[in-house]
This record gives sequence, C-alpha cells and structure tokens, in this order.
Amino acid sequence: MSQKAFIFPGQGSQFTGMGKTLYEAHPTAKQLFEQANDILGFRISDVMFSGTDEQLKQTDVTQPAVFLHAVIAYQTLSTETPNMVAGHSLGEFSALVANKTLLFEDALRLVSIRAKAMQKACETTPSTMAAVLALADETVEAICTDIQQNTGEVVVAANYNCPGQLVISGSIKGIEIACEKMKAAGAKRALVLPVGGAFHSPLMLPAKEELAAAIQATTFHTPICPVYQNVVAQAVSNPEQIKQNLIDQLTGAVRWTQSVQAMQADGATHFTEFGPGKVLQGLVQKIFKEAVVAGIN
Repeated sequence: MSQKAFIFPGQGSQFTGMGKTLYEAHPTAKQLFEQANDILGFRISDVMFSGTDEQLKQTDVTQPAVFLHAVIAYQTLSTETPNMVAGHSLGEFSALVANKTLLFEDALRLVSIRAKAMQKACETTPSTMAAVLALADETVEAICTDIQQNTGEVVVAANYNCPGQLVISGSIKGIEIACEKMKAAGAKRALVLPVGGAFHSPLMLPAKEELAAAIQATTFHTPICPVYQNVVAQAVSNPEQIKQNLIDQLTGAVRWTQSVQAMQADGATHFTEFGPGKVLQGLVQKIFKEAVVAGIN
C-alpha cells in the first residue's frame, strides 16, 4: 500500500508575496496569520506579503515566515492525513504541527525563539556555509575532519541535501580553506552561500542552549504519525525523543538524503511539499527517482 509523506521546507525558500493568496482566499488562513501577528508582536503578514527581499532575509523574520506559509498551507489546503512527515531544518517545526506533536502557537513561539537565538549566535561569531557539488560525502567529511585537526578551525558537514550536494558549515577561515581543498579533491563546485552564519555546526551552541530551555518548557503531544527527524534520519514517535532530536538539530547535521531514503524504505511513494518554493520536491526526486512529488502552497 502506498504511503504518503508530507514534507516542509526550511530557510531560503522565502519570497515577497508568500502566503498572500492564502490570506485573501481562506478565512482560516486569515485567522491564523492574525493570530501569528499577535503572538510575534509585529505584523509579519505585512512583511511576507509586501516586504523587500532584504527584510525577508533577516533570520528572525525568515524562519517564522517560512514556518507560517508551510503550516497555514497545510491546515488550509490539505484534505488528506499523512502516514509520515519530515521537514528540512526549520521545516521540522512545521512537520511537528502537521503530525500534531506541537500546537500551532507553541511551535510559532519556539520558531521565533530559535530564529532570534541563531541570529545572536551569528552576530557573536562571524561564520558561514558553502555548498559542495559532485563530491562523495565521505570525501567531504574527511576533508572537514582534516582541516579541524590541523588548523583548529570549525568545519563540519551540515546539510546532506541529496547525493552529490552537501553543504558545509563553519568559521569563515575554515570554510575558505575547505572550498579550496574540495575543489582540489575534484568537487565540481565549492560555493560560499549568502547566509549569516554557520547553521548546524558547533558554532550554534549558544543558540542551542537557549532553544533547549524553551523546548523543555513546551508540551509535546503524542503524534498521529511518525516524524523522520533530521539528526537521526529515522521515524520517531516518542515526544521526549522528538524534543531531544529537535534540540540536537541546531548543532547537528540535517540528514535529508538519509531521511528520504528511510521514508522510502518504510513505504513512502508520494511526497507532498507544503509551503514556499519547490526545493524539497527537487531533492526528493534526486534521492528517490520513482517518487511521486507534488507541491501545495
């Protein structure tokens, strides 16, 4: 029997006008956006619908904006119940609302705390990320380990997006050295990304501590279906385990390739992405060529 997986995007898929059609067409969506404006203490809906790219790029806006678009699209437009859910980085919070582990308002508060804590960590330690294309995961990992051991600079594998696409994260100097070494090892490209910091690396430790306190103080319910979490890349249903994995995600890797493979092994054939963009649909098709993918936004 075919299993349905609902998936949710992370930071980077935002665009001006996101969610506006939902707001205008659906009373439920309008109500959720207004509730979000009240919770956050500013009209994020205005920034989403008509803000500049620069405004939308601020981490403390981007993360709640992508979360809101994804969750509101799911709650307004979905007519089916998923057999499993997953989210890429920030998207894991949206997935946890979809499988009823978290209430909408609790998840939004956590996303806001996470975004602000990450922004603060970025400002404290200048750092960055880079995409490495067409190099084996093992080679990328070995180069990162070698640089850390020989220079003391932080460089780690951060996002396993699909075979042949791995994002690394670390100090500015560490990433510069890594890009040169990746190219020398045969990478098609090693490209520094326009991000404000080293997400999913040990440099996010101060943010992790802040987020951990907020997560521990929040009620996590028993989900209606498993979530395939980034750091373990397997089905999780125990609320306490979900909490810990969500905390560990801030400094741990996003194992998206491995998560999709695990969903495939557990019977997923149809993947529906909720929210802005089509990034995850593209990644799923590169990981699992026979998958049926769709997007709802």
